Amino acid sequence: MRNLFIILISAFVMLLTSCYSSGESTGDFNLLPKPRVAEFKGPSALFPDSITHYRLADGIRLPVPPEYVKEMEETSKLSETHFVFRRDQSLEIEDEGYILDITRDQVTITGNKRAGRLYGYMTLQQLMSDAREQGVPLPMCHIEDSPRLSYRAIHLDMKHHMEKTEYYYELMDQLARYKINGVIAEVEDKLGYERQPLVGSADALSMEEWKKLSDYAKALNIEISPLVQGLGHASFILKHDQYKDLRDDPESDWAFNPLDPETYELQFDLYLDALKAMPRGDYLHVGGDEVHTTGRGSGKTELELQLTWLNRVCEFAEEHDRTAIFWDDMPIKYAGLYSPMFNTRYSREEVDSMWSENEHKLLESLDLFPKKCIYMRWNYSHPQAEGNIKAMEWFSEHELPVMGATAGQTRWKLMPQNESNMENIRSFANTSIEKGIDGLLLTLWDDDSPHFELYMRGILAFAEYAWSGDQRSKEEIKAAYRHREYAIALSGEEYGFVDQLEHAVGWWNAALLKSNSRNNLRKMEDPASEAVIDLPFSGEKGEWTASHSKRMQEAAAVMRDCDAIASTIETMKAQTQRNHYRLEVYEQVNQLVRFSAHILFALQAYDIAQPGQEEQDVLSFIQRLMQEFTSLRADLEEVYGRTRILTKPEGYMLDQDHHRHLANQSINFDWQFWAELYFLEKLENQINNL
Repeated sequence: MRNLFIILISAFVMLLTSCYSSGESTGDFNLLPKPRVAEFKGPSALFPDSITHYRLADGIRLPVPPEYVKEMEETSKLSETHFVFRRDQSLEIEDEGYILDITRDQVTITGNKRAGRLYGYMTLQQLMSDAREQGVPLPMCHIEDSPRLSYRAIHLDMKHHMEKTEYYYELMDQLARYKINGVIAEVEDKLGYERQPLVGSADALSMEEWKKLSDYAKALNIEISPLVQGLGHASFILKHDQYKDLRDDPESDWAFNPLDPETYELQFDLYLDALKAMPRGDYLHVGGDEVHTTGRGSGKTELELQLTWLNRVCEFAEEHDRTAIFWDDMPIKYAGLYSPMFNTRYSREEVDSMWSENEHKLLESLDLFPKKCIYMRWNYSHPQAEGNIKAMEWFSEHELPVMGATAGQTRWKLMPQNESNMENIRSFANTSIEKGIDGLLLTLWDDDSPHFELYMRGILAFAEYAWSGDQRSKEEIKAAYRHREYAIALSGEEYGFVDQLEHAVGWWNAALLKSNSRNNLRKMEDPASEAVIDLPFSGEKGEWTASHSKRMQEAAAVMRDCDAIASTIETMKAQTQRNHYRLEVYEQVNQLVRFSAHILFALQAYDIAQPGQEEQDVLSFIQRLMQEFTSLRADLEEVYGRTRILTKPEGYMLDQDHHRHLANQSINFDWQFWAELYFLEKLENQINNL
């Protein structure tokens, strides 16, 4: 009996150890971001729910919001302590660094700054989540960790829609879990300005609401700094009649006149309100990209005009204890060096030659470049381009602070693509680390406005690369994402449907159109006839199928993918421990894509049907599909509408839409469905004329 008992105990220990061994083999229990040093030593005696007390050693304050430890009690009794926050000045620990030790019956988080202790706790929470999910004790371990980049910020672009307020608070919790420490909030008209109330939209958050969110984020070591567009991208201001006199071009609401003193009076009013609403950040992002100014006969060059404006806004920022951030592309463009920043075909020798020929245009105005400004070198597709690296080096060599900006979302419709842009995020993070740059921004543009939940995979990849550097492959990070965001059981490749769906969405964008013109439909006189594909209601039988053979081959592949994706999502919804809602959002995206493939097959069936009853049966089926689209749209809007506000306020004034942003093309949510709506309009008209 005694031998049997020993065998059973040994088997149980081996089972526990195997759990931790399997976790270690997939990358330190799939902790995300991956720690610099992580040593696992088998199971402890501590189950997550047995940790009922915490102690604050060395007179420190609780480094996490009280609600994060609401199930625990503070204690000073060593006998009760299972969980200790401490600092140790004898150890060299970076400000955001921490040491996490789990022994048989004790958890200790050491950090010499509050941020480090908070991040140690976030890592502990991941381990506790895993242990709770598997029904096993915490692992005994020693983790030493600190970030590779000191500033790791995401871009919160709100120009075309608002989320429900509670979503922003949940987002801050999510960002803190993965050690993101900054947010650049591009508010445009989503701040209720007090000095210039006309600029704010009726659905904007008030200054007090923004301040509450800023305070909440700061408690999680996240500093929110505003981005208020300045010289260009000013349509949200200059569309109003009251401000038309400040336009550089009277016919365009795009850019301010940088020579008009009232330009600065207005912009500084907006800045003052934004800084008051977001008092916890270090920065004021002033924009400044993609702008052409005329100079109104002043004789000043575009570079001089831009630097005139930049100096004024940088002086304002400095006077108000902020550092201005400025998109750096236009000075480089004025010097004739724009193309090599984004084109990888140029060798380093070719780039150096181009700079040697054109650099004098920058050097002649070097004294006009403000020194107390961060020049943000953005590159969303090819950060490894030699011209991009050269531009960063040029700013640094001339003692002009530089920071990088990569992207998790640019102009992709419906959802981010290119594997959530992971390769380019990785490349820019590596470049920033190698060049000793202080930080990196992940831009998340709202131009074509996918659901924000679909940005999260890219955000977590950014969190990994910015904190840990290039330690894991993309596939390993994807597995860690699925583990952390859904369930341990869902980390396997068989649940990696997102890449498959990205490909299908890329096809969907122009599936019902003659070309990739979804963003341009509203500029056409008759989109249904100009842009929508021809339909099989005239001509010889089979002619339509033959002329659309490539489209139909692609539709067949997409239909198979959509069916497989639907099955995978259904399985994941049944097993997920977390983020069930995100799977529902993906499910709606998949249904919308599948509709395009489905109705194309119905048109093909009509094209090859025998005249008479067979043709009429197919036609009836097509009409049912048309009716089903109404339900499909309603389902998508119901799911999306749980977290985001789908319509702009009554009476909202759309601007001139210079860059043809989908999300800027209607007051309601029609913009999401322009291609489908015009397709269905053409289809209905032709059926009615049969």
